[in-house]
Amino acid sequence: MSRIYTRGGDAGQTSLGDGSRVPKNTPRVNLYGSVDELNSFLGVAVALLNEEPGLTDYAGVDIPVVLEELQNRLFDLGAVLANPVQSAEPASFPAQGMEKLIDTLEQELEPLRSFILPGGHPAAAHLHVARAASRRVERLAVALAATEPVPASAVAWLNRLSDFLFVAARAVNAAAGRGDVLWHPQEAPGPGGDI
Repeated sequence: MSRIYTRGGDAGQTSLGDGSRVPKNTPRVNLYGSVDELNSFLGVAVALLNEEPGLTDYAGVDIPVVLEELQNRLFDLGAVLANPVQSAEPASFPAQGMEKLIDTLEQELEPLRSFILPGGHPAAAHLHVARAASRRVERLAVALAATEPVPASAVAWLNRLSDFLFVAARAVNAAAGRGDVLWHPQEAPGPGGDI
């Protein structure tokens, strides 16, 4: 890659990995663009965590290292999705590694007794943003898979990714001494009235 701009997309078209040209608003381009957006959200969380080394390790899990590995896997996923030929081939996005990490973190976390709100430490809040983006990517992958090839393991992996990001956000808040931000359902109008 010699330069960032090519002018090839100035008319609203882009090239897929197989060389075909498609409009930039196609479901496939929307999906792998959303994967890129999710990757960027993870980058913000990593940067925030690396500013506070005391938050990086929880229950023996080095969260920024795991997040950077996930960023690399997201790049792999984007590359597969950008090529319809590769998307039709079996691809391996195993979710078992994330399941082990989730189990490890959850052993140290307080059990959930309420729904929680995104927030707390800034890195945890960004992990919640990434979690929500991951759910959107998963929905887009399921929608695309109804009409075009998408690796089935990628959909399961994305589902587990959002689970991991939820637990990682809780772990960051616990490490920061903030705990979860609990949801308080409205039973009667609060001090601000009916909002």
